[in-house]
Amino acid sequence: MKKFIPLLMMLLLIPTFAQAQKREFDIEVLIFKRSIDPEKTAESWPNELQKIDFSSSQPFSNAHYRHKKGAQMLSYDHYKLLKERDVLKRHAGFEVLFHKAWRQVDHSKAYSPKFHIQAGKDFSKTFNADGSKISADHPASSKHAPVYELDGTIQVYVQHYLFAETQLNLHEPSVRSITFTEKSPDELKQSENFAVLADTESDNVQAGNLQQVSPKKVEETFLKSYRMDQKRRMRSGETHYLDNPLMGMIIQVRKVTH
Repeated sequence: MKKFIPLLMMLLLIPTFAQAQKREFDIEVLIFKRSIDPEKTAESWPNELQKIDFSSSQPFSNAHYRHKKGAQMLSYDHYKLLKERDVLKRHAGFEVLFHKAWRQVDHSKAYSPKFHIQAGKDFSKTFNADGSKISADHPASSKHAPVYELDGTIQVYVQHYLFAETQLNLHEPSVRSITFTEKSPDELKQSENFAVLADTESDNVQAGNLQQVSPKKVEETFLKSYRMDQKRRMRSGETHYLDNPLMGMIIQVRKVTH
């Protein structure tokens, strides 16, 4: 019995020891854009996109969130993609928007940190968060929150294998066509009369002398979102490249050795 008790204590301590020895990874991310006109690429870019869900993400500056998720920012001397960054900066066709490195514990998707990336130019003096241009018809938001050129999320996690998931919007001013119908006061009155007839005489609607109105098209400037949405299975120690015609990401995940 005396021999059994120490053995039992050792077995109880094994999970705690394993947890203390959990693997750590250094993650370095470099994001850049290409200096090209988005509308001249072969890609089809919709004007409307489903919004990115930021509810479960936090900015890199949130120290409490980093501590809770077992993550810490790395100092500059830990960066390994400096050569790649310098090559991009020297090339006129590219612009580096984001370059950060951090260390995090080997966690599943449910527990790994999901970071909110915001970088590049701030368009908030010209455009609202919904992309509309600030004008008399679309006044600036009272909060006047920044509207960054690069806005999105990134998460690196382990789920049998190592994965990186990213949803990024690159914001660029663009032009869209809007179709609308101008109506004179008489036409508006006729429309109202028609609506009354339609409500009161649903079985016998009378259009009267309504005139056909031709739609008109106008162009307006807005801030368009170009999405890069990718999930990549990776191996630690390798450099991976994710891209679309407008921007690219270089990501390196390195296993920490103590």
